[in-house]
Amino acid sequence: MFDEVTLRVTPVHCVVPSHVFDAFGWCASDALVWRRPRGALPWRSRGATGAIDGANPAGLAFVLTREVAFLPRELAALHVPALAREGEWALAPWAIDDATDQLYETRTPPESVLVVAAESVEALVWALHDWAHFHNHGPFDDVAATELQCDHAALTWLAANASLAGLSDADVDRARREVSALSRARFAEAGREPLSPP
Repeated sequence: MFDEVTLRVTPVHCVVPSHVFDAFGWCASDALVWRRPRGALPWRSRGATGAIDGANPAGLAFVLTREVAFLPRELAALHVPALAREGEWALAPWAIDDATDQLYETRTPPESVLVVAAESVEALVWALHDWAHFHNHGPFDDVAATELQCDHAALTWLAANASLAGLSDADVDRARREVSALSRARFAEAGREPLSPP
């Protein structure tokens, strides 16, 4: 069994240079329906340990609320068995970038076709990060800066919805530290100084 709650995910300001996105905020974000397990959220899904990192987490799927021909799909139960209804489809996890492009090109508001199922704090952070991608289109030429903007949105939205998610101030601070460390690592890998911490 799972619960559905509506997260407030209102637009956030741009913290990166304007050239990073060719259509920043092309679709105004407002609300995101989140399917969540009942009870306290684990930090990571299915027994995983460690900090939030760049790996696609288990226990996360964007479930399709209607059929959309241009979005690659897989059965939701393959990724979130406890949060999926029989026969439901989800956006294929490998297709986040494709979905970002296709939603923009077809001007399909993400909330009109997707809800998110996330079973841990880590999965929720990445769900919010990806939700930011869906609303801000860019060429992805500057990966570190693009991801920084989406990190900023994810952490802003996580803090705004902390009480709804059952998260303490310490949980939000931990997420901020771990995501900030990941952001700094992306800039270091590119041989650059970080623009700013998310």
